[in-house]
Amino acid sequence: MRRRQFLAVLSGAAASVPIAARAQQPAKLPTIGFLVPGTPESHGKWVAAFAQRLSELSWIEGRTVAIEYRWAEGRNERMAEIAAEFVRLKVDVIVTSGDGAIASKQATSVIPIVFAAYGDPVAFGIVTSLARPGGNVTGLTVQPTAVIPGFRRLSIMANVGNRAYQQELGEIQAAVSRFGLEATILEIRRAEDIAPAFEAVKNRTDALYVFSEPLMNANRVKINTLALGARIPTIFGFREFVDAGGLMSYGPNFADLFRHAADFVDKILRGAKPADLPVQQPTKFDLIINLTTAKALGLKIPESFLLRADEVIE
Repeated sequence: MRRRQFLAVLSGAAASVPIAARAQQPAKLPTIGFLVPGTPESHGKWVAAFAQRLSELSWIEGRTVAIEYRWAEGRNERMAEIAAEFVRLKVDVIVTSGDGAIASKQATSVIPIVFAAYGDPVAFGIVTSLARPGGNVTGLTVQPTAVIPGFRRLSIMANVGNRAYQQELGEIQAAVSRFGLEATILEIRRAEDIAPAFEAVKNRTDALYVFSEPLMNANRVKINTLALGARIPTIFGFREFVDAGGLMSYGPNFADLFRHAADFVDKILRGAKPADLPVQQPTKFDLIINLTTAKALGLKIPESFLLRADEVIE
């Protein structure tokens, strides 16, 4: 074979290889980057609720969609790292909650972001307004709600590293002022601060309200164990704390919020823009009371209050 013919055959064969290889490669699945602010223990049920709803909408993990899960374990610096990683991976949408929304917003103005729960996204500049989010972010807002029974001295435990801390604290303090209560703020920066905080208010408080966020959630068993040992009634923003031995909670159903977040993702993966999807608010709030804990604390819960509860744990 002449040299010119040989080179022509060789170059033709080389040119055909990439085409054949590309034809055999499966199409890239749409990818969701799930930035979870907490741990599998604190947020696992909510993440599972999201995945379940996503499958109901025909987005089957590994078949029609890929999901990259990352757990920040309540650390803000970790949230920023994860958000930056998702930008490098060029995911199609980022799903998160709490301070993960701020970290994601700071990392990208292009990739769509859906937050499953956030206190006031307008106040923190995450969206322009609830009706018209603008930009690349939308989701579900959670308006802080405080349950203040007939106590005189209230302690408030909060992670001061959480960006929403000042906003929710202001609303709780306003409620405290309306009821004429004395409030003590227990500022927590890490899990090791929780036990000393209880020592500081032992025999000096009538109830403890815990600011609901990933660090507190990850340590809910520890908090309830210490509260029971100090005989302090506890009030929370969602039911998982009550399942872990807390006295009562009043707030939105977080599993339901994460399910609705999947609806946002479904719309975005099908072509909708976050700017055109209004931020939604929870429509269902649950009052959960743990009668076993009440009895252990020697508390008598009024029958009228029990009748208002969505669930009573006995």
